[in-house]
Amino acid sequence: MKKIGVIFGMESTFPPALVDKINSMGEPGIHAELASIGEVRMAEPSPYDVIVDRISHDIPFYRGYLKNAALSGTTIINNPFWWSADDKFFNFALGTKLGVAIPKTVLLPHKQHPAGTTDQSMRNLQFPLPWESIFSYVGFPAFLKPFDGGGWRDVYKVDSPEEFFHAYDQTRDLCMTLQRAVKFKEYFRCYVVGQEKVHIMHYDPSAPFHERYVKNPPPVDAKLLQRVERDALILCRALGYDLNTVEFACEGGIPYAIDFMNPAPDADVNSVGQKNFDWIVNAVAELAVRKAKEHAGQPYTYRWSTFLSGQSDESAGATQTSSTNISEPKKKTRG
Repeated sequence: MKKIGVIFGMESTFPPALVDKINSMGEPGIHAELASIGEVRMAEPSPYDVIVDRISHDIPFYRGYLKNAALSGTTIINNPFWWSADDKFFNFALGTKLGVAIPKTVLLPHKQHPAGTTDQSMRNLQFPLPWESIFSYVGFPAFLKPFDGGGWRDVYKVDSPEEFFHAYDQTRDLCMTLQRAVKFKEYFRCYVVGQEKVHIMHYDPSAPFHERYVKNPPPVDAKLLQRVERDALILCRALGYDLNTVEFACEGGIPYAIDFMNPAPDADVNSVGQKNFDWIVNAVAELAVRKAKEHAGQPYTYRWSTFLSGQSDESAGATQTSSTNISEPKKKTRG
């Protein structure tokens, strides 16, 4: 029997619906359940062949558990190693390199020294920073937001240098980015599942949280939707995420990707609506079942997995430097 486990937090609709959907599919030898985690011994396998991770970004214990499970071959949706290393500023830079439209963005240092550091720890940093050059490059209005945050926490819209410095003074020891605001006409939030399926949802980020998913959107140019789908796939394939949301703010017919590090995206029926909820439940259920069928008990290709399989250091290095065609769905996640 191959087991699929779901690790979750305060969610109350998506995890049980996902488990019920998988079990209702009647796949022989496959069973899904809400995961139960007790004693975690190093290097010992997890009882689950596949785990859908919805909470480890908030609970370091779960992230440690998932990495240990991956060591023994459990398939994790999403890759806990890449997720741990990822940040939004890198994603913006990568998207730009891949030809996806990204608003101009700069990385900013912590306003306050991180705990345990002093001004001596920042001796390589120019002081003062070339603020005029930064503001000229990004422009106003702009958004000041954490380089690795989420949930719209600590995000400020600023329309001038004065507003910027007032907001920046409130960012504590967070590392921030400043990104040009997009004067959008259309805004989309896209579920991307298995690096193959894209569900485009019309979205209004200015509306109350429970009303942001637009139920009766106006018609949109088909070519714009095609580019949104293409760019969403490019980003998720390059990042190695099997479950993600990508947000696009469209200005002048150009979809600018402004947020695409959401590996545990909102999937609550009360916020996304029944139609979107049904789509994401079905798509993730099909993905988890496929991963369970493909599961062979061996780790995906991580740096350390080549040593577990007896490959030499030279061949391990060759594995890491081999190129990946991002135009095709990735068969193995990255570490």
